[in-house]
Amino acid sequence: MSSICRLSATSTFCALLLLVDCLPSGLCAEVTPPADTATTLWYEKPAGAWVEALPVGNGRMGAMVFGGVARERIQFNEQTLWTGTSQTQRPLHPDRPDDRSHDRAMGDFQPFGDVFLVFEHRQERVSRYQRRLDLDTGIAATRYIIDGVEFTREVFATHPGKVVVVRISASAPGALSFRARLSDTARPPLAPATVTTTSDRLAFAGRLTPPPGTVDESTDRRWNGMRYHATLRLLCEGGRTEAAGGEVRVVGADACTLLLAAATDYVADPGKRDQGEDPGAAVEARLAAAASVPYAALRASHLADYSALFARVRLRLDRTPNSVLPTDRRLQAYTDGAADPELESLLFHYGRYLLISSSRPGGLPANLQGLWNEDVKPAWYSGYTTNINVEMNYWLAESTHLAECHLPLLDWIDLIAAAQKRNPDPRLRTELGWTIYSTNNPFGGNSGWAFHRPGSAWLSQHFYEAWAFGGDRDFLARRVYPHLRELARMWDAHLVEDGSGHLITPDGWSPEHGPIRGPDGRIVIKEGDRTPQPGASYDQQIIWDLFTNFIEASAELEADPELRARIAERRARLLGPRVGSWGQIQEWRDDVDDPKQDYRHIGHLFALHPGRQIDPVSTPELARAAKVTLDSRGDRSCGWSRAAKLCLWARLHDGNRAGRLLRSLLEAVPATVRGSGSYSNLFGAGPPFQIDANFGYAAGVAEMLLQSHLRSPDGRREIHLLPAIPDSWREGEVNGLRARGGFTLDQRWKDGRLHSATIVSMLGKPARLVYRDFSYDIDLPPGGRRTLTFP
Repeated sequence: MSSICRLSATSTFCALLLLVDCLPSGLCAEVTPPADTATTLWYEKPAGAWVEALPVGNGRMGAMVFGGVARERIQFNEQTLWTGTSQTQRPLHPDRPDDRSHDRAMGDFQPFGDVFLVFEHRQERVSRYQRRLDLDTGIAATRYIIDGVEFTREVFATHPGKVVVVRISASAPGALSFRARLSDTARPPLAPATVTTTSDRLAFAGRLTPPPGTVDESTDRRWNGMRYHATLRLLCEGGRTEAAGGEVRVVGADACTLLLAAATDYVADPGKRDQGEDPGAAVEARLAAAASVPYAALRASHLADYSALFARVRLRLDRTPNSVLPTDRRLQAYTDGAADPELESLLFHYGRYLLISSSRPGGLPANLQGLWNEDVKPAWYSGYTTNINVEMNYWLAESTHLAECHLPLLDWIDLIAAAQKRNPDPRLRTELGWTIYSTNNPFGGNSGWAFHRPGSAWLSQHFYEAWAFGGDRDFLARRVYPHLRELARMWDAHLVEDGSGHLITPDGWSPEHGPIRGPDGRIVIKEGDRTPQPGASYDQQIIWDLFTNFIEASAELEADPELRARIAERRARLLGPRVGSWGQIQEWRDDVDDPKQDYRHIGHLFALHPGRQIDPVSTPELARAAKVTLDSRGDRSCGWSRAAKLCLWARLHDGNRAGRLLRSLLEAVPATVRGSGSYSNLFGAGPPFQIDANFGYAAGVAEMLLQSHLRSPDGRREIHLLPAIPDSWREGEVNGLRARGGFTLDQRWKDGRLHSATIVSMLGKPARLVYRDFSYDIDLPPGGRRTLTFP
């Protein structure tokens, strides 16, 4: 870097000068920044680590694109490739409470394999290197020049086509030569599947069954016999292709389109033990369909499908001189203190991109890593954790106009509910409803750790929210109400009297810790403790939310009036949020909270978010106590916890404090360092990578811009405009956010104040717009639109 840049790292001149410098890697630039720096991640060098690669996905397959010059790596996943079973993991030594060993029935989300492309390109001769991910198109691209020839690679995962597409081209005829390899992932004691090759394809097929005698099935039940298959097909224009030494060699081509398909025999049918037909036929059928149309048509169908979702919402915040920097340098400059509101909007758009890419109708929900994973033993199984993480993955779905992407979670809840009812585990047996553990796999199996009785009630909130935003009464009657009714009845039967007229849960908890009495007789809060805590605030608040959702759904459908009246009476008797001795929201029924504790979970603020029992307007005392709790826990924590706190401060209408949390989620974390913030590819650093930080961030930004969870005393839906924007967002515009009640809104602001708002009503329901001290009642017909301007 030149000396002038060291002196003036925030000047426009310096930012542009950085782009024409020669990097230490030898990839000399003269690179043009992308046209839209609010929706593009871009870099001047290839990824050196997995958390620097760029993700693409179609809701079933995901791929990580490294952008190498001499050697490109594309690591890929398919969301159903899991070890594990539908049963509860059993402890190996149940008589030893401190022993954490188990029989490994839970399993793990698995990496599928890798595509390697080897070019005879010498890195020191490369100029104008750039790799980028365009969020407007969902396409990752790598471009560079060697000896005057420009080489371009585009990678995208098409949802309509059900394949990953790699397009390789050169600006000169016949200049494209490379070798393609495909490899299965090693999963000891399983050896990688053998790759077969022909002149235009590579393929492997395997089964998650260990060789005889290599595992003790009494202690290792994860090998489920799942069959899997992947094929890479090459379609080249010009030149020739040939199979040689386990790879396909391309010589002298003008351009090549590579099509990658992968599948397993998983079907969501417990009657078939979740296993269907051999996946090879499905893989070949997808490839044949994709190969039958030109590349331009594949690309166009992908763009039409993807853009129909992504283009619904747009957030525009101020550009700065750093906007033109490559994303990794931009992130570091931000971490060093530079202002960059547009970078904050980029991470919001990225969250929506990741949900579109990892969660589509008909597939599984996004797991702890979405659908991207390179480890055979990923952190926390890369599973579905129900005490906040899988729910956080979908907080953004309805508000940021991605209702279709919410459906995989709802389908999985239906599946998991049925699986829990069949599970022989005695802790899961209930006469009414169903319960769940904290950590789960797609089949209904679980880790056996942390029984989570209110988890099913929390998951049911997602059905209610889907109806609250969309307003589909048929959906309410068919899918939402049965869940709410069943679980409301379960909790009605499970509550007990506390001796003072209140109803409490007899066996509550607060994730993932609890109060115990120490050797000196004092109460201490111990991480990991699961001792039942009657009346724990977490349980109480979730049940209040469940009862409220049931009451509203029952009234809308005019169903079960007697049960509705009973649940309303039971809700009124629930032990509610209480203010403790140091002004905090009590986490436990007894006032034993430790003001020095900075634990990552804040389950006793569920009532603030994602619940609606606490808010600054109607319960100001409780809102003040929630602030005390948040102050005591502090902002510094793992990534997903920071995102949760961002949402909580937004609900408290404190934009500047929300802005602090937002900024902390964009702290640069090197690939080799365990820290919280963002890796250079903007994946959330837990550590390690957890995608709930990305999704929670996007949800939090949406909460800062628009809130609609409350109703006015006369029953109108209250829509709060710009309730929590920070002072640093002096000017901006957001289009397409959704509000409950079937509304879509656009907002513009200048000098920190709302300038205009346009509201469209899809259902014709009444609402009240609220901005600071201003309120305005809206009564529009279905499809009606109104624009308000503010002085």
